Amino acid sequence: MTPQEETIVLEARDILGRYLSQNPVIGSWQALMDYCALTVRGPIERLHVFYLDRKNRIISDELLSIGTVDHVPVYPREVIKRALMLNACALVLIHNHPSGDPTPSDADISMIKEIQKGCRYLGLTLHDHIIVGAGTELSLRALGKL
Repeated sequence: MTPQEETIVLEARDILGRYLSQNPVIGSWQALMDYCALTVRGPIERLHVFYLDRKNRIISDELLSIGTVDHVPVYPREVIKRALMLNACALVLIHNHPSGDPTPSDADISMIKEIQKGCRYLGLTLHDHIIVGAGTELSLRALGKL
């Protein structure tokens, strides 16, 4: 990206952040994808978690883990522990693949299954896990992996 494009992206993220803090419900699939497109893409893998209340209002959007160009450490215990600390009822996990290909890896599938088991046991709802690629986002729920 050019320096001017980087400035525009940072400004767009700031505007979106202000919008979300004023309107804390992600009311549509497109709103969630727009958010992902602006905040989660990047040159290193990152894991974000939306912690939601019973009405799917955002309690917190947290950058839970930062990784490398091809891996982000995810600890199901920490994801769920934070949900309990926030009194969340539901979660949406989002992470990026810097390679641009949002196809889930075996490690992605294994990790989300562990989080799903913990959520089910503790009465939390795992709405989705979205993987962000280059210009496209992939839902593990839509793929039938959740």
